[in-house]
Amino acid sequence: MTVPKQPAPVEDTYVPSERRRARERHQRARARRATAIAALSTLVTGAVLFLVVTGSPGWDRTKETFFSAHYARGALPDVLEGLWLNVRLLVVCGACVLVLGMLLALARTLRGPVFFPVRALATAYTDFFRGLPLIICLLLIIFGVPALRLQGVTTDPVVLGGAALVLTYSAYVAEVFRAGIESVHSSQRAAARSLGLSNRQTLRYVVLPQAVRRVVPPLLNDLVSLQKDTGLVSIGGAVDAVYAAQIIAGKDFNYTPYVVAGLVFVALTIPMTRFTDWVTARMDRRRAQGGLV
Repeated sequence: MTVPKQPAPVEDTYVPSERRRARERHQRARARRATAIAALSTLVTGAVLFLVVTGSPGWDRTKETFFSAHYARGALPDVLEGLWLNVRLLVVCGACVLVLGMLLALARTLRGPVFFPVRALATAYTDFFRGLPLIICLLLIIFGVPALRLQGVTTDPVVLGGAALVLTYSAYVAEVFRAGIESVHSSQRAAARSLGLSNRQTLRYVVLPQAVRRVVPPLLNDLVSLQKDTGLVSIGGAVDAVYAAQIIAGKDFNYTPYVVAGLVFVALTIPMTRFTDWVTARMDRRRAQGGLV
């Protein structure tokens, strides 16, 4: 039995032209020049700001009051312990916000006159909590609910503060979901119905998957905002990162713990923000290539 001979591999004989090589060298040179200019301008701006701040007449007092390394080291453990409460609030409230926001969006997109009361209630809820400042909602829930003295209703400021966050942010998330649902072209529904899918099946298998993919970036932005606003539950006495910093600052009359708490929140927020930017850029590339409906 003879084994058939494999065809010889075809060698790649393509050689870029001199004009193309020159263009690529020019592009690389421009990229290096732009990077160098950006780095230099950043260094100059930073140096100017540093000199202006440190050269101000009250810098010594400001440094001692807001940027004391001694108070920062002492406050960091308590601030990190309080931050754990903020993280738990973010996880629990974020999940509740997504579920309630989706339900509100679905209620607002129901069709037919029989669902008018449901649409009206969902619209009123969304308009009210989008217009109500979050700080007022927190005050009303944290201090108003215990004042009612209802049997079986908790007075824990963490639970009540989390409920206020859910009530407010679910209104914003509902609008994001509704925008995503309404952005799906009506031809998608018509095509699904022509294949024999019911209204519920069309919504579940055709409309919602496309809508959710389209609104992932704004949803992540809302979660970033929620992560920062979890610090507002401290107004009810919950010992989170902000309240822990307030306790330490109240004892020593030094505001460095507030700066530490702010930097901790920034360190927690930046990865989420960069992840949001990455998801947005990835979806834009897929949409440009025709891979995302």
